[in-house]
Amino acid sequence: MTPQTSLSSRAWAEMTLLGVIWGGSFLAIRTALDEIGPLTSVLHRTFWAMLVLWGVVSLRGLTIPRGPRIWGAFLVMGLLNNVIPFSLMAWGQLYIPTGLTSIFNAATAVFGVLVAAMVFADERLTPRKALGVSLGFCGVCLAIGLDALRQFDTTSLAQLAIVAGTVSYAFASAWARKMLGGVPPVIAAAGMLTGSSLVMIPLAISVEGAPTLALDLTTWAAIGYYAIIATAFAYLLYYRVLGMAGSGNLMLVTLLIPPVAITLGAIVRNETLHPGEYLGFAILALGLSIIDGRLWRRCATTV
Repeated sequence: MTPQTSLSSRAWAEMTLLGVIWGGSFLAIRTALDEIGPLTSVLHRTFWAMLVLWGVVSLRGLTIPRGPRIWGAFLVMGLLNNVIPFSLMAWGQLYIPTGLTSIFNAATAVFGVLVAAMVFADERLTPRKALGVSLGFCGVCLAIGLDALRQFDTTSLAQLAIVAGTVSYAFASAWARKMLGGVPPVIAAAGMLTGSSLVMIPLAISVEGAPTLALDLTTWAAIGYYAIIATAFAYLLYYRVLGMAGSGNLMLVTLLIPPVAITLGAIVRNETLHPGEYLGFAILALGLSIIDGRLWRRCATTV
């Protein structure tokens, strides 16, 4: 885990930019889904981002790993961090608002704490983290709504699919720490996206047919945004901010994404969320702040 450092104004600015970029990706994906299927949308995301990142690797003159073990690790990482969560979330966005998808996505950090506690000896679940995780679960349940669980339908399934995607992200984080340590971040990201694309090409074609390039300009703009800007560029920016701010501070990005996604969904697609969904996000955000711990330590020192 990258050590946590104090946040400079530059780190704050770039972290906010990252939150805005990822917040906009939910609207871009939903826009593309008006014309293409969810698996095809994921294929576009991984394929074009892969090409961009390998271009960056080439420009930087980095050595491409050759061993089968590392490429196997890239393949598993691609499944856990791209194929499974991207596909589940894209399908789920067909049935629920983009803002609500972003709220569920914020639960990634909650599941990440649980998975890390199960896998790594130095990531034990302290009482503070356990409280934060519990509140996070409560927030997710409130956002889903008890009615959705009682009257199980496609919308309920879509919500659970997106939550399952966040669980996959959590396992991906643990896998990256265990198997990809020491690999330059841009190579790890390019290798992961290569593995993802190798899976998505036959999967998307077999389920949704061969992709067509004859798409509406709006669809191509959406694909360009979420593939090039919100995936390829965002990965580069993510690792840059990680180096400046540390992994603890970077958790704050999780809280910046939903307000952006909710606002864009309301303006562009006239989406509305129920009060319970906002309350769920508020409780989830409280849980994340407790997991992070700095706000509570700061309050304790001022009392």
